[in-house]
Amino acid sequence: MVTPKTRKSFARTRTGLSLIALAAGAMTLSACVSPTAGPSGLYARPIGNAPVTANPTAYSDALVCLGTYARQHRLASPRMAVGRISDYTGKVEYEGGRKITQGASLMAMTALAKSGARQVERFDTSVSELELKYANNKLITDAPMANPLEAGDYRRIMAGQIAGSDFHIVGGITELNYNIRSSGIDAYVGDADPRDTKGIFNGRLYVMNVALDLRLVDTRTLEVVDVISYQKQIIGREIKAGVFDFFNGNIFDISAGEGGLEPMQLAVRALIERATLEFMANLYGASGPEVCLSADNDFLNYDDPTIGRTGALTPAYDNLEQNNAGTREDPNRWHNTRSRSGSSERNSRY
Repeated sequence: MVTPKTRKSFARTRTGLSLIALAAGAMTLSACVSPTAGPSGLYARPIGNAPVTANPTAYSDALVCLGTYARQHRLASPRMAVGRISDYTGKVEYEGGRKITQGASLMAMTALAKSGARQVERFDTSVSELELKYANNKLITDAPMANPLEAGDYRRIMAGQIAGSDFHIVGGITELNYNIRSSGIDAYVGDADPRDTKGIFNGRLYVMNVALDLRLVDTRTLEVVDVISYQKQIIGREIKAGVFDFFNGNIFDISAGEGGLEPMQLAVRALIERATLEFMANLYGASGPEVCLSADNDFLNYDDPTIGRTGALTPAYDNLEQNNAGTREDPNRWHNTRSRSGSSERNSRY
């Protein structure tokens, strides 16, 4: 026979077990972080082991194809430079940071490299200017000295030693529009009895966009020879469901959700790559995408060892068989813990 005293005893026992379980959970979590550094010198080992991968957009393959097309047809690239591509949206986060990347100029340089364009540096010339100043004062040498106190051969400054640019790209990110269109649903289901099971469901979809305006300028005459304006829409979603119920005197409140926003900065990169495609197709004299997709000129499958979706390189040594644009895209290359069984067939031989 269950007496009130027995019920109280059971309740105390159940409460004690709950407290023990909570204490054990807290101790388990605290074991992951120690106030004393271990033998490795770390308080805790960082989580995550995803390898570094290429960061292409839907237009990266077309840029690589365009560069390969130009080389196969011996189409010389003009010397290109990139100036400021600034964020003119004025949008900032609540904490004060910018909503849009401040590295659009760097993205444009990478896009030009993917297209096989020759580039000269005009964005950050601080090191070159400093070395030019030191060389002008005869403070820099390119010959090793056995005794640093002995006077060495200093670097000469030659007239015309710096290559000039033919065209340069400037512009900015000009739009960031939130919530162009949104839709959602909220559903709540449950009996009128407050102790019966209740359920809730929420779903949201929303669309925003980002836009940029770029111009191609003739460096010698400062004539604007090409102007492009593009926008890209970005979609986000959010789903949440939950259940609330009483069971044997216990309360159960369980919920789960999932959400995602298309990467905003990757959208900016896609805009820049599309604009760079149009600029370089005009400078190369390419008619359009058909130069890559025709039956006779499928340059998308041409294995150019110096141009890839990560950019382009000028070989310093004759080692392109083992160190090329293709191997730079391999996520397992140089990684100290990943096996090479996951490499693509193209890169597995490297």
